[in-house]
Amino acid sequence: MMQEELNGIKIKVTPPGPEAKKIIAMNDQYLARSTQSLPVVGKLGRGVYVEDVDGNVYLDFSSGISVTNLGHVDPYVTEKVEEQLHKMWHFPGTDFYTEMQVLAAKSLIEVTPGKFEKRVFFTNSGTESVEAAIKVAKSYTGRGMFIGFIGAFHGRTQGSLSFTASKPIHHRGFFPSMPGVEHVPFPNPYRNPFGIDGYENPDELVNRVIDYIETYLLKTYVPPEDVAGILAEPVQGEGGYIVPPMNFFKELRKLADKYNIPLLMDEVQSGFGRTGKFFASEHFGVEPDVITLAKAIASGIPMGAVVMRKEMNFKESGLHSNTFGGNLIASAACVATIDQMKKLNVVENSAKQGAYLRKRLEELQSKYDAIGDVRGLGLMQAIDFVKDRRTKEPNNKLRNTVIDNAFKLGLILLSTGTSAIRIIPPLIIKEDQIDEGVDVLDRAIKQAL
Repeated sequence: MMQEELNGIKIKVTPPGPEAKKIIAMNDQYLARSTQSLPVVGKLGRGVYVEDVDGNVYLDFSSGISVTNLGHVDPYVTEKVEEQLHKMWHFPGTDFYTEMQVLAAKSLIEVTPGKFEKRVFFTNSGTESVEAAIKVAKSYTGRGMFIGFIGAFHGRTQGSLSFTASKPIHHRGFFPSMPGVEHVPFPNPYRNPFGIDGYENPDELVNRVIDYIETYLLKTYVPPEDVAGILAEPVQGEGGYIVPPMNFFKELRKLADKYNIPLLMDEVQSGFGRTGKFFASEHFGVEPDVITLAKAIASGIPMGAVVMRKEMNFKESGLHSNTFGGNLIASAACVATIDQMKKLNVVENSAKQGAYLRKRLEELQSKYDAIGDVRGLGLMQAIDFVKDRRTKEPNNKLRNTVIDNAFKLGLILLSTGTSAIRIIPPLIIKEDQIDEGVDVLDRAIKQAL
């Protein structure tokens, strides 16, 4: 089947147009309030572009929140999903057996870090993957406490919410969440409670955080023999796209090994080529004991997974299960996604185009004093808006205005952290498309100032 092409930004009517406004009104009538921000009503997606119901075409610098890493409606993944649709939609792999689920697990094991035997548990989302990882760690260690990081985002269900520490709104009115999670500062080079410039003095920042964990937690009120795991994002996502110093996770791994504590890494947003490597943890030279996955795992078909060391497998049947994990359609999409990523060399393209995107964003930073920081890895980049570069005081009002301006000019962006914009286009993006998007971003900033 031939796919309709979308080439370049095209704004026919100031968004949101009349058709979009009708659907937004219906949305407000029928759907519960959630996190919707931009009034864009998607109708058609192709590659790096999205068409709305009024015929406007946007460049998508959000990738569906880092989900459509292969771009919208990849032809090969579409073909493989259609093949499975004509065979069988659902046959619970947690109660019975399916070849497609086995193939999806094999594909994940082959690309995830760690030269050791692994096992996979399939879920339906990122937060469910974190919930499963919590149970994996508790079951394996027989312990009940955890260490998480300030600025982290791991989901919104009650177990994963206990680790999430990026915005107060996530917790407002939902106390208590799961007890036993202690938070420590993340080594944020740009803003941290120690007042250290982590770009100039990365080792000092790392040492301060590791010392905080060992001296102020493990030697005061958190018995290390009670800690089931340390959970971290290799690059903090909702917390602002925070990249820690490169030696941080090696030092954290040493500390975890010293006290025999498993290291759990949340790669829900940073995985599947987003950072210029298949998984962000590879940048830091560590092999996690447990990895949580979702988002780009099946190119937009809802799916998640937990990949764990073989010895951390559930000890007996019935300790954990679900109905839709490893769904046949999702599994087919997962296998096809990984195959297509390899065929198209999108991880390499993420590294290459990510370097070019970073260069263009740093040009904006040199042009506008309101951009205090540019950070990220690969095609997981962010710009942080400030009121004053010296004080680094966040300017979320300006950030929000820039996002709104860019939308009206045909560029889809998402916020992150207190005052940053994340720039996460599909990994198939080309240099001229980056230029197209950054030029719009430049105009949006100029209009906002």
